[in-house]
Amino acid sequence: MHDYTMTQSFASLSFPRPTEASLAEGFGSVTVLLDRNDLKGALSRFDRERRSFESWAALVYLRFAQDTTSEEAKQDRDYADRLTPKATAHEVTLKKRFLSEQFHDATAAIVGPHVIALWKSDITTFDPRIENALEEEARLTSEYTALLASARIEIEGQTVNLSGLAPWMEHPDRAIRHAAEQARWAFFAEHGETLDTLFGRLVELRTDMARTLGFETYTPLGYRRLRRVDYSPEEVARFREEVVTHVTPLVASLLEQRREEMGWPTLNYWDESFVDPRGNPKPAGDYDLLIERAQTMFDRMSGDLGPFFKSMVSGGYVDLKNRDGKAGGGFCTAFPDVGMPFIFANFNGTHGDINVFTHEMGHAYQNWRSRDLPTIDELWPTMEAAEIDSMGLEFLTWPHMELMVEDGAADRFRRMHLIGSLSFLPYGVCVDHFQHEVYANPTMTAQERHETWRRLERHYMPWRDYGDLSYPAHGGRWQAQGHIYRNPFYYIDYTLALCCAMQLWLQSRRDEPAAMKAYEGLCAQGGSAPFTGLIARAGLVSPFASGVLADVVQEAADFLENGPR
Repeated sequence: MHDYTMTQSFASLSFPRPTEASLAEGFGSVTVLLDRNDLKGALSRFDRERRSFESWAALVYLRFAQDTTSEEAKQDRDYADRLTPKATAHEVTLKKRFLSEQFHDATAAIVGPHVIALWKSDITTFDPRIENALEEEARLTSEYTALLASARIEIEGQTVNLSGLAPWMEHPDRAIRHAAEQARWAFFAEHGETLDTLFGRLVELRTDMARTLGFETYTPLGYRRLRRVDYSPEEVARFREEVVTHVTPLVASLLEQRREEMGWPTLNYWDESFVDPRGNPKPAGDYDLLIERAQTMFDRMSGDLGPFFKSMVSGGYVDLKNRDGKAGGGFCTAFPDVGMPFIFANFNGTHGDINVFTHEMGHAYQNWRSRDLPTIDELWPTMEAAEIDSMGLEFLTWPHMELMVEDGAADRFRRMHLIGSLSFLPYGVCVDHFQHEVYANPTMTAQERHETWRRLERHYMPWRDYGDLSYPAHGGRWQAQGHIYRNPFYYIDYTLALCCAMQLWLQSRRDEPAAMKAYEGLCAQGGSAPFTGLIARAGLVSPFASGVLADVVQEAADFLENGPR
């Protein structure tokens, strides 16, 4: 049993600030143990050193996200950016030694075949020759984050950041939605040249790193950096076409139905996020009420979600309110030395607050459930598997939505969430396809990248009509997707995971306790197996299996037409 009362408060967290010398000493002690043939001791010390560095780095990057205007936070982030490649160099050197003929079999017997596979991939992604490039990559992605966080947008007499613009982008008044999108894209148009230059430099850097490491393009390096050891770009490409075949027609039909219901002559981009003719359902109340209701919701669900959430709130491991200077978006991070995750978001009074909250709670719960697994490599699954844990909880909280949304709106919320999930799939695979084309053709000009995005949009989302929004109409929409800048190739993960999460949803409609049991078991496995292995253990069908989306889409279409049965 876990003692929930012993959680160290977030406010009291403090981790030793490493230096190049302390890293050399700490990882050097692993080498000393290996020289003595103390393999178990060496593996234990190696794991401890990595946990210590990751805990410190996670806190540094979180502090910067909490206040991108803080000079101290910026300096700490820059220091971490410079030090991280040094830590990686030590890790790779030691992994190579653990994988050497002398230690390989004995190491595999201790850490298991999956960790061995991860390490074999990891050692191909780093060389001291790319240390400076990695530091520059981190600097450029931080520059992107800070630039978007700096946005100050005037709307309806208020000044908001990009996250705070969301309520106007979903407003029932079509003219206000249009104005919100005009204001949003005016910001991107103003900074378009800077954003193009930033991304062009990132593509160049990543391509140079890949070639230094012996790869023809960045794509195989990108897959290895994401530790994808059980599938290839070819399988991903087939999945993208499955989306075009099975999902795009349904979404197009739903949008045309919405256009007819609303009596619009055309359905424009600013209409896509307005799903419910009565107005997209809003959260049940303010922040304090949502936290109180969330506690009730998790207490009602099986297992230990309730006590876990209570420990997160009481320990201060949540930061969910939007404010000036705070980085946009939402994420979950963790501190391996204390075994507690942290969720970060920007509540803005829209239904998205509930989605991002349940999503990040899914990540947090998984990390917490698997915190006692033996190695740091197992605390998180690879990204696409991790997203099943987050998206799965979005669907498994459906029966309790009466608590989280305004009175009488739970059914409308569930319908909107399902439509949003289906609509996301074509967009998600479009983002992925765009990245594959960009890194396959790294000498593209900025204009060619914009033209590529627009061409792919027409393939995956043929309904998209930007009207008079000239910047996205000419292919600039992708610049608002931070993953493209910060986490190359980390976006197909959401679509693969959604395919699996919707299978959990189907199961929950027939047998809710069985679905929860499968979900809890998946979370507890953490990263103890690769993506396809984890989903097989959970009784789910691989997204790479032919026709898997057809069944999910048919069930979703039936639900949307006939309601719950």
